Amino acid sequence: MILNKDTANATAKLLLQIKAIKLEPKEPFTWASGWKSPIYCDNRITLSYPPIRNFLKENMAKAIVDKYGKPDVIAGVATGAIAIGVLVAQELGVPFVYVRPEAKKHGRQNQIEGFLETGSNVVVVEDLISTGMSSLLAVDALNAANVNVKGMIAIFTYGFDVALENFKKANVDLTTLSDYDNMLNQAHKDSYISKKELDTLSEWRESPSTWNQ
Repeated sequence: MILNKDTANATAKLLLQIKAIKLEPKEPFTWASGWKSPIYCDNRITLSYPPIRNFLKENMAKAIVDKYGKPDVIAGVATGAIAIGVLVAQELGVPFVYVRPEAKKHGRQNQIEGFLETGSNVVVVEDLISTGMSSLLAVDALNAANVNVKGMIAIFTYGFDVALENFKKANVDLTTLSDYDNMLNQAHKDSYISKKELDTLSEWRESPSTWNQ
């Protein structure tokens, strides 16, 4: 799923440095789902750091070309991946659209914003994969628009088993710059977490919905 180990480690290192990924095993966060989590990932923070957003843009664009060839269109998943999607599309010199979770209730009632020609080869850009459901809803909308979705690339994934199953069922190829396992190894190596905290964070990923309940 990851592009390669070197890129995964480098990406994790950058996300940890700017606290786009925060690790708090002793004072866990509460997600919108109600899950207690020792990690919070907000990749929008990367946009405030030009060298880091350039690193992400360049590596995502390279991964897309290497895996799928140059696409006709880049589609970003609203709202978190709109900005990085625009940057990747600019790097590749191709058009950009973005996909809402659902169609607007007013105006033109669009779910896909931007011009999208039938039959286009499209790669979807996402910032973060948790269960994958919201990302795959975007793919469903693109499929309904009669385009060819070549695959999806994201900055980071938690690597949940449910996400792997969801992408497999949807027959969507997913590549990420980094993932949870490589991030944990990098965090321990760079002394963001102790060995005990590393074990706690590893345990959380095995059963995130019931952890610390």
